[in-house]
Amino acid sequence: MEKPFRSITLDDSTGGTMTQTPLSERKRIVLWGLRNAGKSSLFNALLGQEASIVSDVAGTTTDTVTRAIEILPAGPVALTDTAGIDDTDVLGPQRVAQAIKALEQADVALWVTALHTPTTSLEREIINKLVSRQTALVAVITHARNGNTDEKKAACLAEGANEVHFVDNIEKVGHRDLLQALGTLLTRVHSEPTPLEGLVGPGQLVILVTPIDLAAPKGRLILPQVETLRDVIDREAAALVVKERELRYYHFALERADLVITDSQAFAKVAAEIPPEIPLTSFSLLFARKKGEIEAMLPSLRVLTNLKPKSRILIWEACRHHRQADDIATVKIPRLIQGLYQPETTFELKRDWPEPEELKNYDLVLACGGCSVTRRRMCEHMERARQAGVPVLNYGLFFAFANGLFPRALMPFPEFQFFRERVEDLAY
Repeated sequence: MEKPFRSITLDDSTGGTMTQTPLSERKRIVLWGLRNAGKSSLFNALLGQEASIVSDVAGTTTDTVTRAIEILPAGPVALTDTAGIDDTDVLGPQRVAQAIKALEQADVALWVTALHTPTTSLEREIINKLVSRQTALVAVITHARNGNTDEKKAACLAEGANEVHFVDNIEKVGHRDLLQALGTLLTRVHSEPTPLEGLVGPGQLVILVTPIDLAAPKGRLILPQVETLRDVIDREAAALVVKERELRYYHFALERADLVITDSQAFAKVAAEIPPEIPLTSFSLLFARKKGEIEAMLPSLRVLTNLKPKSRILIWEACRHHRQADDIATVKIPRLIQGLYQPETTFELKRDWPEPEELKNYDLVLACGGCSVTRRRMCEHMERARQAGVPVLNYGLFFAFANGLFPRALMPFPEFQFFRERVEDLAY
């Protein structure tokens, strides 16, 4: 039995806290394969704890299980175990759908396959999807104590695996080498940019305007604010954090501020308090840019200004916070759209992004900043919208436009000239 590989495991399946890297910011490894291939045993071995139930009964794992782990030298990683893709139980289709959904977010897909099991058509179907998404595919061959390993390795490579590794979950062999290989592989996987990528440098002053309203979590800041504040510090810059009502009292700081970032809902008030020459944007716009789809959303502003009576708008929010009396999704956004653009508009709130066929029922999608989902997941959502021919707007773009701060709110971004060319004929 080999010496265990030391990795740090954190029970952080809820999306992150002030002290831990949230799951949405972690690179993702997803285990998948047929039932009884050894996925859950491998999952537990990589974690160093019994997080998934293991038995000889096919279909023991019924739901996806995600845990946070540190794998050096890559750093914070989210590791996910899934049900077998050949699950034939009554709830099998739902379990398989969960596994496919998890794979859509994977940076590395661990294809767990037993030594003596030939590749099935189901496995080939998923492999083809992973290859088309350019997801790194690592084959992990289990039950590898006896048999022709060369033949199985060649078969996995021929199917499309980028790497092949052997493990024995009973003898606890191969897990250390696999973790080390994954750590190296993940360093080559492209990371999401940070919120202030290309915007802030050493010695600069950034003012963060953080309204504290009914929806603000008691005793802490929301995730985009925390991530942005940390990014300011990492870039050896300085941050001043204030509420919108106190901004005017810090005029001495405003005179030398290099960037002001506000909550989208306070756009108009903040813009009125600061000189027009000071760069201004929002946390939501930072995250729209961070998730990689802001330029694809810009043409959707034309749809907003030309809404027809009886138009249907889907409002999508990834997180599951408790709704308050003046909720942004169910109160503030509908109020603005009906008051400024089309009074006969109807709205529907969803937390799960619909499939293309369902999306066709809507004229426009208004999406949150996506701080609780990965860049890969957001790009998958946008691709579904493109397939359905449905335009998508981000909260930040919507509030900037509705408050007359477009294109000013995009001007801090280095790619602003490109953005302006995409919507230069739009009546602001």
